[in-house]
Amino acid sequence: MPSGLARLLDPSIPGWLPENRARLDAMLRAKGNTSTSYDPANKPVATFDWDNTMMRNDIGDDTMAWMLRNDAILQPPDRDWALTSGTMTDEARASLHAACDKAGEPGKPLQTKENPACADAIHAIYDSAKTTSGAPAWVHPVTLTTNEAYAWLARLLGGHTPAEVQGFARAAYAENSAAAEGAKQTVGSHTDVTAWVRIYPTMRDLVGALQANGFDVWIVSASPQNVTEIVAHEVGIDADHVIGIRNARAPDGKLGYHLEDCGDGPRDSVMTFDRGKRCFINKVIFHQPRTVQLPRADPAHRPTFSAGDSDTDVAFVQDATELKLVINRNKPQLMCNAYSNAEHRWLVQPMFIQPLPKRADAYACSTAVDASGQPIGDEEGHRMADQLDTVFALP
Repeated sequence: MPSGLARLLDPSIPGWLPENRARLDAMLRAKGNTSTSYDPANKPVATFDWDNTMMRNDIGDDTMAWMLRNDAILQPPDRDWALTSGTMTDEARASLHAACDKAGEPGKPLQTKENPACADAIHAIYDSAKTTSGAPAWVHPVTLTTNEAYAWLARLLGGHTPAEVQGFARAAYAENSAAAEGAKQTVGSHTDVTAWVRIYPTMRDLVGALQANGFDVWIVSASPQNVTEIVAHEVGIDADHVIGIRNARAPDGKLGYHLEDCGDGPRDSVMTFDRGKRCFINKVIFHQPRTVQLPRADPAHRPTFSAGDSDTDVAFVQDATELKLVINRNKPQLMCNAYSNAEHRWLVQPMFIQPLPKRADAYACSTAVDASGQPIGDEEGHRMADQLDTVFALP
């Protein structure tokens, strides 16, 4: 039988809107291990996005910048950039050949620190989905299950061991977490690349409270697996409870250029992005068979609680059966869902550091479309009325 009191959110840590704190505490009491309904054989699951949900700014971006500044990206075999992406445009490959062919031998580190043109070529394709001359870098940059730029970062880790990548991420996090808020760094010829991160104390405390109350807590991120697991450790989540973009392994154990599959679609067509996050939650956490990993699962095989900040978090946040926490970064599809507040289960929280000002115009929920060009809808598929931005200031 359950005994004792639930471990609630720490009232000495500021930042939560009062209603959000109260509702999170109520969930801990109702669903945690002090509740009479708690089943330790079927623990309630909590799933969190990482970048800009648990931490201000992006550990993937920071690791890419660190790699370019420290000659950590390897020249592809035969200098064949097509190996790093099956949907890269001819223009993008040509720009990489022109800038990077002389920057390193195949399989060896590219000298991007001393060769800003090569660093610029890689940074432009990753950061803007365009070449330095403005040509499109990807044939299909974004789908409902893949973001080619995010996937490319993971693929550029090819040839390294997981431990080496962890070392890159650890060094990037150490630099950026020690930097002043608003700090910038130079990557190639760019002098204005973001160079700071902060883990939100509120979210670290929420993870601790969930774990203390018997929740099974996971990170599901569109940053690479071996990168995300380093920062997840900072909030008490072990690597075996992190789902990031996962590289398939080469026979020698090093990371390869292909990605781990999910669902029953073509190879490299699903990663931890948008509906792909749902796919990997169904696969890794709930052990659903391949043919039903991509659709929304039945309530018994879905998270109890989910949190995100981006339009590409909509699917898995919608799936939560109890509470759905949204960090307000003015992302239209997510905020339309949050403010429409189906079944009164959505919580909107301003960013804990430098919250954005109120959006001037209403979110055009009634006419907005998703990455496939289809009208957006709530978790029941219903169209939503336009919504005003009403939750944007910290208490």
